[in-house]
Amino acid sequence: MEVQAGPLLSQINYPSDLKKFNEDQLEEICKELRQYIIDVVSVNGGHFAASLGVVELTVALHYVLNTPYDQLVWDVGHQAYGHKILTGRRNVFHTNRIYNGISGFPKRSESEYDTFGVGHSSTSISAALGMAVASHYKGETDRQHVAVIGDGAMTAGIAFEALNHGGIENSNLLVILNDNCMSIDPNVGALKEYLTDITTSKSYNRFRDDVSAVLSKISELGPNAHEIVKKIEKSIKGTLLKKSNLFESLKFRYFGPIDGHDIEHLVKVLNDLKDIPGPKILHCVTIKGKGFALAEKDQTKWHAPGLFDKITGEIKKTVVDKPQPPKYQDVFGHTMVELAEQNDKIMGITPAMPSGCSLNIMMRAMPNRAFDVGIAEQHAVTFSAGLATQGLIPYCNIYSSFMQRAFDQVVHDVALQKLPVVFCLDRAGIAGADGPTHHGAYDIAFFRCIPNMIVSAPMNEEELRNLMYTAQLKHHGGPFSIRYPRGNGVMPDWKRPFKEIEVGKGRKICDGEDIAILTLGHIGNEAVKACLELNAEGYHPAHYDLRFAKPLDERMLHEVFSKFSKVITIEDGCIQGGFGSAVLEFAADHKYKAEIKRLGMPDAVIEHGEQAELWDECGYDAHAIIYEVKQMVMARPTKSLVG
Repeated sequence: MEVQAGPLLSQINYPSDLKKFNEDQLEEICKELRQYIIDVVSVNGGHFAASLGVVELTVALHYVLNTPYDQLVWDVGHQAYGHKILTGRRNVFHTNRIYNGISGFPKRSESEYDTFGVGHSSTSISAALGMAVASHYKGETDRQHVAVIGDGAMTAGIAFEALNHGGIENSNLLVILNDNCMSIDPNVGALKEYLTDITTSKSYNRFRDDVSAVLSKISELGPNAHEIVKKIEKSIKGTLLKKSNLFESLKFRYFGPIDGHDIEHLVKVLNDLKDIPGPKILHCVTIKGKGFALAEKDQTKWHAPGLFDKITGEIKKTVVDKPQPPKYQDVFGHTMVELAEQNDKIMGITPAMPSGCSLNIMMRAMPNRAFDVGIAEQHAVTFSAGLATQGLIPYCNIYSSFMQRAFDQVVHDVALQKLPVVFCLDRAGIAGADGPTHHGAYDIAFFRCIPNMIVSAPMNEEELRNLMYTAQLKHHGGPFSIRYPRGNGVMPDWKRPFKEIEVGKGRKICDGEDIAILTLGHIGNEAVKACLELNAEGYHPAHYDLRFAKPLDERMLHEVFSKFSKVITIEDGCIQGGFGSAVLEFAADHKYKAEIKRLGMPDAVIEHGEQAELWDECGYDAHAIIYEVKQMVMARPTKSLVG
């Protein structure tokens, strides 16, 4: 379905076109841009509320700045749809997040206006600071560098590290704090309370405009007055807020808070800030979902709602006539409550994703035993380690892709001390439309190399429940990881009594004599489909679900290699160092001479698309498995070990 842009927006292909309009036309352009985002996302899906909240800010930035010469970095990128539309991608915006379409996030290879590839939060200040220092070194004194970061993303340690460094660099850096009290779920923590104090201080807000007016005319007052005004400004802010200003204590000039939806004022302030040297913070207060009433009211639900009716707001759902399997995340959420009711030592931890991972179910049922620690994966892991030292059993739920950010804490703070932290890695494997920044490609490989770590993956919902049950039993000292994919499982009737699974014990799914198929995790269901079709065609593969990449079921592998000269391994993760590599190592260590074919994510960046599309592209869906089995069974025997 083709969506038409409004009369003004249709004339804007690049920021240079935007600059041809008068300032009094910008409000109408904002209305048309907001409506265009609503029109396209409602029929194509994607992140929604975040981009609506920064429409005015996006228009103001591209109107005032000389992009792409001036460097604009969007943190995370959920909010960058307006930016994409204004920078040459309006005509292809309908392909956003679709297989072979444009990315849902800023991406350097996609546009020169995308100055830094993002997708994980809190990187913008560090990146923009690096750009600013580089420009200073090259003598580009007229170049602006702007990082737009949300108050949720500001909770991550890397953001504070960047502010700490940026305050001592005499660089032309502007940090715009997009304060909407949200990340995906409502923000938590002391920083949120601090920002709320600023935005709700009546005394401070009465003075802020007067202070800004003085600052904007500093150049007229001379060098001595410049220092006097800075001292007065600092004194007023500290007195009225009854505390020192956090950002100014880090040597950033603080301006705001201002209304992030007042386009005329935004343009004026941004023009003024261009002439003020050194590191600066502009605090903009915005409403996530602005302009779409339902999104303003329920910002979490409308973060990425899928397809919806833009008139009624009804979110469209597929109509089914029989019970459907649940999402793995919901199985996790409900199982956490069941386990915690049986074991009072169990605690739940998530870094800012309670609804995404379904820990919100436990947070409602047991608010004193489930914690949202903000966008702070490193802290989440070491906080979990601290709980574990006191005899508690923390279940730390972090998306596989985001767990990459806390690798050192897993090694140093958990594994070396053999602490019983249970890592539940949601969105493991192909994540879908969010693309390469969100694919959980590497966790098998980087967890498998850590001493004392158990690495497991359930093939279905019942297995997930049983692995979660097994992980909390006392005799399994040390960390225990359980990875599972985004989306639905395969068992409508999933809520069954708990059973302990022997650690390192796999299971045989079906017998056969032609070839052995070894799988790990949910992708084993693609092998089940393949085996059924192969059996119908006269091929008879055996299928083994290993369950564990570490420790491997060595008894099962001895059985496999003693019986079969041809083996296929399948995993929804990188094949470099992953489950297939573990099987290869076992075969080599025990001098087995078998032909081994590994299927999984290749040594390449996998772009965005639906899971099924990307499994097909990477060559490990049911059709690919059938093809590989036929190729290997029909081929002549080989004496070499092949990966």
